[in-house]
Amino acid sequence: MTASAMRAWQVRRPGAMSTSPLTLATVPVPEPGPGELLVAVRACGVCRTDLHVTEGDLPVHRPNVTPGHEVVGEVVGIGDGVTAFAPGERVGVAWLRHTCGSCRFCLRGQENLCPASLYTGWDADGGYAEFTTVPAAFALPLPTGYADEALAPLLCAGIIGYRALLRADLPEKGRLGIYGFGGSAHLTAQVAIAQGAEVHVMTRGQQARELALDLGAASAQGATDMPPVALDAAILFAPVGELVLPALEALDRGGTLSIAGIHLSDIPALNYQRHLFQERQVRSVTSNTRADAHAFLDFARRHRLEVTSPQYPLDRADVALADLSAGRIAGAAVLTVGAN
Repeated sequence: MTASAMRAWQVRRPGAMSTSPLTLATVPVPEPGPGELLVAVRACGVCRTDLHVTEGDLPVHRPNVTPGHEVVGEVVGIGDGVTAFAPGERVGVAWLRHTCGSCRFCLRGQENLCPASLYTGWDADGGYAEFTTVPAAFALPLPTGYADEALAPLLCAGIIGYRALLRADLPEKGRLGIYGFGGSAHLTAQVAIAQGAEVHVMTRGQQARELALDLGAASAQGATDMPPVALDAAILFAPVGELVLPALEALDRGGTLSIAGIHLSDIPALNYQRHLFQERQVRSVTSNTRADAHAFLDFARRHRLEVTSPQYPLDRADVALADLSAGRIAGAAVLTVGAN
């Protein structure tokens, strides 16, 4: 029998982590509506987007929202009309929660651009809690062979990194630069290397540089340093607009810079000759499609990914976000909630 009450973190007053914007509350367990699943959370990844929601970089969509959109859990309740899942199944709950299915973007396979899209942990309560709900149409079957804590970061860090890599148009066996090396980047690097790319990492932390080399990067240097070779493509994971300029300057002719974040600080003035000429280009990444999610999780099924996931108990979610904000996390932090 499902409990009637649960622990859940809520963003009561968006602001810097030093102002204690999160509160751990006891609230009723949600009821799954028609077409929804009730999921007992086992693990939830700690994503930089959660930090943006908590600190107010992203505008409030739902007062007192519970963050978290990299949820691994067990189906414990089923709403009317659900036939694709059964109680006891392990499922993933990701960032994209709803699209209209009928706009021109949805109809041409770009549901991530749907104007009516809704998001877990922003528009609806997410996984920094003991239970959450998800529309069954957006719940993700998960690959076997991974612990809950290893799967959780795949559900945003992995998926968004995968889409950012697609947007970068990296040629076969090309040279890829990665700027910032946190949860998403350390997974994307492994995908690129498995596909034959030569990966060069630019990031501020010595621990992150060591992790990059351990995972097979050809080089690792400071965040603003030039890589040892000209790049065919680059992905910016750090939400730092100032890094756009050195990333563009590091591109070879025809190179593409893909910016993976939902939030980016202001970009300084570009110099056309230094940064864009010779058909270099910049692309943003907006969420992901369910097709992206399924393709990436299938890749993870076929290629074992090493997931660096320092763990925090649910009641230390505020500490995990503070550590993320301060750059004290290598890899992708995960909240442990229930038993595997």
